[in-house]
Amino acid sequence: MARVAELLGISTAETVRKWVRQAEVDQGARPGTTSEESVEIKRLKRENAELKRANAILKAASAFLAAELDRPGQ
Repeated sequence: MARVAELLGISTAETVRKWVRQAEVDQGARPGTTSEESVEIKRLKRENAELKRANAILKAASAFLAAELDRPGQ
């Protein structure tokens, strides 16, 4: 690992070790979260956060409009 890291110009062998482990996971030789699954999880987390923000905006708008409708004489 150290020699490969040196050949690639990478400062530590640990980086190469992590790449090898991830490749083994991606190939099904080792248990864990595949690269594809990690990308999907990140996408879903971003989407979830966006939906939560949209819900908060809609709730605030709904409360504002409900208050406006309850005002007499307008």
